Amino acid sequence: MSMKKSEKKAFLKEEVKHIDIKSLDWTSIIDAMRDMSFTSRDTAVAADILNRMINDDGCTIFLTLAGSTSAGGCMQVYVDMVRNNMVDAIVATGASIVDMDFFEALGFKHYKGSPDANDTELRNHYIDRIYDTYIDEEELQVCDMTIGKIADSLEPRPYSSREFIWEMGKYLTKHAKKKDSLVQTCFEHNVPIFCPAFSDSSAGFGLVRHQWDNPERHMSIDSVADFLELTRIKMAAKGSGLFMIGGGVPKNFVQDTVICAEVLGKDVPMHKYAVQITVADPRDGACSSSTLKEAASWGKVDTVYEQMVYAEATSVLPLIISYVYHKKDWKKRKRYNWADLYAK
Repeated sequence: MSMKKSEKKAFLKEEVKHIDIKSLDWTSIIDAMRDMSFTSRDTAVAADILNRMINDDGCTIFLTLAGSTSAGGCMQVYVDMVRNNMVDAIVATGASIVDMDFFEALGFKHYKGSPDANDTELRNHYIDRIYDTYIDEEELQVCDMTIGKIADSLEPRPYSSREFIWEMGKYLTKHAKKKDSLVQTCFEHNVPIFCPAFSDSSAGFGLVRHQWDNPERHMSIDSVADFLELTRIKMAAKGSGLFMIGGGVPKNFVQDTVICAEVLGKDVPMHKYAVQITVADPRDGACSSSTLKEAASWGKVDTVYEQMVYAEATSVLPLIISYVYHKKDWKKRKRYNWADLYAK
C-alpha cells in the first residue's frame, strides 16, 4: 500500500492542463506550414483534408483514438471537436475513454511527472506513470469500481461497448465532478463511442468484479455487436472520412467496416478521406504502423485524400484542430446523430 500521504502529494502537485484550441488561433501557422517541407507541410495537408471532410455534404467523420493524448493534455481538443460538429462517431481504446476521460469526469486529475522517475518509488506510493505523466492508482481503483457499479445497475445481458459507454454518459449527467468530459459530451450530442477492446482498460477490472460478484446473472461486453453496430453506420452513411490519432485496434476496426459491409452483401465505398497522426514505423507490418496507401490494397481507404503525419500527436493535433475550428466551416455542417440508429 501507499506510504505517507504527504510524500505522495509531493509527486502529485502539478496538474496536466488541457489545451483550449478555441482561445488560440493558429490559422496563420498552418497557412505558413503549407509552404514548408517535411512534417510541417504534411500537417497543413492534414488540416486541409479534415476541413474538406467537414465541407463534403454527406461525409460522416470517424475519430479514432489510441495512445495517451487524452492524459497528455488533448482531452479538451476532442470535446471541442464533438461540440463543434467535427466528429460523428468515435472509435477508441478503453484507456482513452475510461482511464483518462471518465477518470477525470469523476473529479480526478493527471499530473506532470518525469520519464526518469524511480518507478519502484512510484509503485510504493501507488502512482502509475505514462511516460512523463502520473496517475494516482488509488483514484484509478475508484474509477474501476464505478464502472462495476454502473454494470450492477444494468439488466444482465450482453451489451456492445457503445451501449455501455452510453450508460456511462448517462451516469455522468447526474454524478460528474467535471462537466465537459468526452463521454458526457458525446452522450449529450448523440455521438456514439466504440471501444472494441473495452476490457483492456480500467473498465476490465470493474467488469470482472461485477461478474465475480454476480456469477449467475451479469452483463458482458459483446465485441461482435460493436463491429456490427459500427458497420451499420458505414452502410447508412453516404460517404466517410477518418481522422486517426495513433493506430492499433481503433484504426483497424473502423477501416474494416468496408470489408464487413461487403461480407453482409452491401456495396459501400471505401473511406474517401483519411488522416493518421503517428510515430509508428511501417517496416514491421503492424496495423498501427501500416500506411494509408497500404490500406488501399485491402479496399479500405481511397488514396485521393489521404495523409500520414509522422509526429507525436500532442505536438501537431492542436494546430490542426485550431485551424479547422477558426475556419468555422463546421457551423454550416449537418449533424448526423448516429446514436439514433440504435434507438429502440
